[in-house]
Amino acid sequence: MANPAPRHPAHDALLTRWATHLNSAREAACHPSPSPYGQDLLARWAEPQRRYHTTDHLLAILDRVDELITHATDPAAVRLAAWFHDAVYLPDRSTNEERSARLAERALPEAGVPQERTAEVARLVRLTRTHDPAPGDTNGEVLCDADLSILASSPEHYAAYAAAVREEYGFVPDDAFREGRAGVLRELLAMPRLFRTPEARDRWEEAARRNLATELALLDA
Repeated sequence: MANPAPRHPAHDALLTRWATHLNSAREAACHPSPSPYGQDLLARWAEPQRRYHTTDHLLAILDRVDELITHATDPAAVRLAAWFHDAVYLPDRSTNEERSARLAERALPEAGVPQERTAEVARLVRLTRTHDPAPGDTNGEVLCDADLSILASSPEHYAAYAAAVREEYGFVPDDAFREGRAGVLRELLAMPRLFRTPEARDRWEEAARRNLATELALLDA
């Protein structure tokens, strides 16, 4: 029998954080313990096919959401959406966001989250497929900005991110990967704004565009 993967160093802290986020989203009533739901989510984020979409990514998104959360109209929904947004992740599938949203739609009502907030969480998870929130969608802006924040990291961190993405798509031949990845980068660079919240735009827009342009130039070389 294979040995289980080692626990992430932040596992217990993340479980505590999950319980806080779930409890803040519930209606006042008796509900199941948050722990089994959190354990299931963390097991999903630790699956072996992941190289970038890992527990470290979850932790980073939760931190970035916290930095931008005053912009959101429903902070509890945004935080839960961060937990679920890549809970289902198979690199060779195009349905990850939809399946992650459906997981939230099943799990959250059972855990005591009201239907209206559950629907908002699922909507936000689906939004991470395009990262294109409508004007005035402040919840979507916070989640999408947090999810794209990796684009504005240091050159070394960005290079590690790009390498991890390539590992996740190791089943794709080099030529096909370069073509597909370059298309994604061009689509991002063509967006009028990568980041929608004022804080993220001020902090991350310039660095993100510089990193994207550098990666695209390397792919095209």
